Amino acid sequence: MIIDNALLDKLEAQAKESPRLRQNFDLRTSNKDTSQRMLNVLLPGTQVPIHRHRETTETVVILRGAIEELLFDDNGVECARYMLSQESGNFALQIPKGQWHMVVVKEPCAILEAKDGAFKQFTPDDVLNSSSF
Repeated sequence: MIIDNALLDKLEAQAKESPRLRQNFDLRTSNKDTSQRMLNVLLPGTQVPIHRHRETTETVVILRGAIEELLFDDNGVECARYMLSQESGNFALQIPKGQWHMVVVKEPCAILEAKDGAFKQFTPDDVLNSSSF
């Protein structure tokens, strides 16, 4: 499989039709593959809450566009901010397991996301909201 502009354009068109303003594409080769590998096209305005993955490291690689990844401490205080884009020269970020984080989409973008282990649904303890801090 090749990941090219045609595929990313198709996913972006689907994201525009989605109420969530994003569209992912599973890159696993079978349901027996317990990794998490996906393309994710995100548009400005999509909402990604402050969250963490307690059992897995997350790697984010920017393919097009621009995002900011924000990292937070356990009290919801921002402790780091990274712009990922061709222009910034920052192309990827590895987020340690357990690290609170969120993404802000600066312009339509496509990212490659990879995590260790099988997908696990968020629990309330894995999402920070404004009433948490």
